[in-house]
Amino acid sequence: MRLLIVEDEKRLATTLAKGLGAEGYAVDVAHDGTEGLHLATVNDYDLLILDIMLPGMNGYRICAALRAAGDETPVLMLTAKDGEYDEAEGLDTGADDYLTKPFSYVVLLARIRALLRRRTRGGAPVLRAGDLTLDPGTRRCTRGDEEVALTAKEFAVLEYLATRAGQVVPKADIIEHGR
Repeated sequence: MRLLIVEDEKRLATTLAKGLGAEGYAVDVAHDGTEGLHLATVNDYDLLILDIMLPGMNGYRICAALRAAGDETPVLMLTAKDGEYDEAEGLDTGADDYLTKPFSYVVLLARIRALLRRRTRGGAPVLRAGDLTLDPGTRRCTRGDEEVALTAKEFAVLEYLATRAGQVVPKADIIEHGR
């Protein structure tokens, strides 16, 4: 699963990217709204984590622009703006969830998993390539009737390859996705 974090607090963005990377997610980071919108439109992400108060373009405008373009990628707004009107505006512009800073990392992970589960229900929840079956919702892999134990990174790389079954995938793309 590939995530985009758009967060101008570089220390927080780096910490989140490292933590989510350790959980097996491929993570890209942008530190301003303009770059974030660009990355979100030129790459395929499974989830976006947006701050609201960003230089260049705020998170509300990014979310609204993506929704106006028909992009249905789940959006989790992660922000210091904790007023009920701020939260309502975030949700009304198209965000799927809203979490205020400071936040619990455990809760953030649970919300990410929940948003990704909801997304896989609407699409192809299980990936198949030959006798290999990958379930992104449960992060389980089986080959035939045997369960295959995979690390988070191994699962992420195998999932990336399974979504491209039958295609030639350049080594650089695999490395980029699995980082």
